[in-house]
Amino acid sequence: MASEPPVGAAERYRPNRFVSLPAELDRSTFDVPPESRRAEAERLAIRARLKRQYQLQLNNPNPPPVIENPALTRWVYARTHNVYPTFRPTPKTSFLGLVFGLGPLIFWAAVFKLERDHKEKLIKEGKYERPLSVF
Repeated sequence: MASEPPVGAAERYRPNRFVSLPAELDRSTFDVPPESRRAEAERLAIRARLKRQYQLQLNNPNPPPVIENPALTRWVYARTHNVYPTFRPTPKTSFLGLVFGLGPLIFWAAVFKLERDHKEKLIKEGKYERPLSVF
């Protein structure tokens, strides 16, 4: 009788609904096209180069006054200076733009108008003395 070949960990693994599948056992990561592998390798090379540059600055015996983290600089640029290529107008962002753009203007206009109307009413009733105005 021929014995069956040993069963590997990938075949014995049963997915658990409470735990995600490890990347080593996920079948969707086995057949990755060469372009995406190349792109991932480029990204990893860039990260390694930036990390090495930062480590060289950090461990320099004569450090510069300001140690610049190039990865952090790139992140800040992408977060603040490069917003519009990744911004998508949605109803929520439009509403927030109106609230924070026009909201304070309308609020302060209403406050000043109500204060002026209240003062004018008191002046007409004779309960408010206008301060001396030179002009």
